[in-house]
Amino acid sequence: MQVPAGELLKNIAYPSDLKQLKEEDLKKVCDELRQYIIDVVSVNGGHFAASLGVVELTVALQYVLNTPYDQLVWDVGHQAYGHKILTGRREQFHTNRIHGGLSGFPKRSESEYDTFGVGHSSTSISAALGMAVASQYKGETDRQHVAVIGDGSMTAGLAFEALNHAGIENSNLLVILNDNNMAIDPNVGALKEYLTDITTSKPYNRFRDDIATVLTKLSAIGPDAFKIAKKIEKSIKGTLLKRSNFFEALKFRYFGPIDGHDVEHLVKVLKDLRDIPGPKLLHCITVKGKGYALAEKDQTKWHAPGLFDKITGEIKKAKFDKPQPPKYQDVFGHSIIELAEANPKIMGITPAMPSGCSLNLMMKAMPHRAFDVGIAEQHAVTFSAGLATQGLVPFCNIYSSFMQRAYDQVIHDVALQKLNVIFCLDRAGIAGADGATHHGAYDLAYMRCIPNMVVSAPMNEEELRNLMYTAQLENMGPFCIRYPRGNGVMVDWQKPFKAIPVGKGRKVSDGEEVAIVSIGAIGNEVVKATAQLNELGYYPAHYDLRFVKPLDAAMLHEVFSKFGCVITVEDGCLEGGMGTALLEFMADNNYQNVNVIRLGIPDAFIEHGEQPELWAECGYDAASIVAKVQSLDIKCNKHTIAS
Repeated sequence: MQVPAGELLKNIAYPSDLKQLKEEDLKKVCDELRQYIIDVVSVNGGHFAASLGVVELTVALQYVLNTPYDQLVWDVGHQAYGHKILTGRREQFHTNRIHGGLSGFPKRSESEYDTFGVGHSSTSISAALGMAVASQYKGETDRQHVAVIGDGSMTAGLAFEALNHAGIENSNLLVILNDNNMAIDPNVGALKEYLTDITTSKPYNRFRDDIATVLTKLSAIGPDAFKIAKKIEKSIKGTLLKRSNFFEALKFRYFGPIDGHDVEHLVKVLKDLRDIPGPKLLHCITVKGKGYALAEKDQTKWHAPGLFDKITGEIKKAKFDKPQPPKYQDVFGHSIIELAEANPKIMGITPAMPSGCSLNLMMKAMPHRAFDVGIAEQHAVTFSAGLATQGLVPFCNIYSSFMQRAYDQVIHDVALQKLNVIFCLDRAGIAGADGATHHGAYDLAYMRCIPNMVVSAPMNEEELRNLMYTAQLENMGPFCIRYPRGNGVMVDWQKPFKAIPVGKGRKVSDGEEVAIVSIGAIGNEVVKATAQLNELGYYPAHYDLRFVKPLDAAMLHEVFSKFGCVITVEDGCLEGGMGTALLEFMADNNYQNVNVIRLGIPDAFIEHGEQPELWAECGYDAASIVAKVQSLDIKCNKHTIAS
């Protein structure tokens, strides 16, 4: 749904239009931009509070920088809606995150103003440094390079690695630390405490304001004056706040903290910083959800609230006449508490996603046994491994696409040592409107090739509970359970726990000629498809593999000896996935004359859209499965399947 823009904003298509305005007009532009984001997101959905918090910073950056020649990198991209609106995409912004529309994140193929594609956190400093070093090498000394990173993203190892390198490169790099004390959930850790110290130290802040003014004026006079000012600053600073030296110990020039919502002051500071050489860090204090009172009050809830009434703040939810199945994440959240009450060895770990994966339930019920370690997937895995060496049973819950960041730790720190770490991979398979950066396409492939690893996927909520129960029995070693984003299929799901034999699948329905083998929740699309096919006179069998490692050899021998055609269905990549595992089994056991058709995510990055839309696009929703069976040249007792 298209919405009208404000008086000034409607005439701003690109940053060049913004630059035609006077500085005193920028506050009104910010007000209109903030209202436009509220208007569009309230009726179309998407991320919300993060972009509201950087409206002034976005306007100031586009006003001062010469983008796209000057290169601006947004970390994660949750906060980049204002950037998109000001860089030629206002008229298309109502299609944001909709199938075939704008991406919800910066994307290089979408706009030249999107200098680096993002969706996962903490990449901005590394990318911007690479750009800055390249510009220096090419002699583009006038080119600015800016990375905007949140304090939550700054906790990741990649950000520290980039800071460590950037400090020794005399490149034109400005890191803007957008400090709002929030990621999706409240930030945690020592860095949070450190930034709070800086923010609340009044003597230090007065000193910083004074010295910054002096430095920018002296830098215009000459290099000698600038060097003298730097020495004065360094000596005084050490006596004011010893802990303030963290960024400067990494050889960054630190400025701030400043008010990230004072657009005119931001413009002045950014203009001044252009003239100061070397790596610099500007610390901006902002409020996530700024300008929308409810979002300011409950920033986690309003990170991505869905559709809502912008006047009342009522979040619009579908109304149903009868109870609905729960989200898989909530099944995990409630089940781990039940398990932990019975098993005192169980611990919960997540890297900055407690509300997203519902570990927040355990954190509230058992705060000494559930840990949010910040945006640090590598640490989450190895921390879990450390717990496991001491006889504890860690449930490490990480989104499938985020687990990619900790692959070496899974292999080296967990699997190699046969440690009983239980990996619960949320958002496995097609993840929906977040798009290519968030689809959990690869976990079946990248987990099943690791020795000592059990790799499983439940078809419903009851199986998820039972796999969690199974994984914590005795010492099972590394155990992976993957499940999708969204709701399950069972209303009556909270049943007594039962152990599932590891490597044992199940036959969902018997049939003739054609066997459909599925793994995980996408098997429910197969159930729909077989019901439709039965009505049409086709009777394929359906097997729920449940484990891609170890495979159920007995079940697969039945499948390959009984059926001439086998269709595999998985909500994951075809290359190296479950279908590939069955082809390997078939070859290893010398099965011939069996036609194997694999349905799943093709060898391509799938864009954003609703899950059913993307299943259909990839060809493994119920309708696609029906069409595939109907297309086969196989004769059945009940019906003839024509080619």
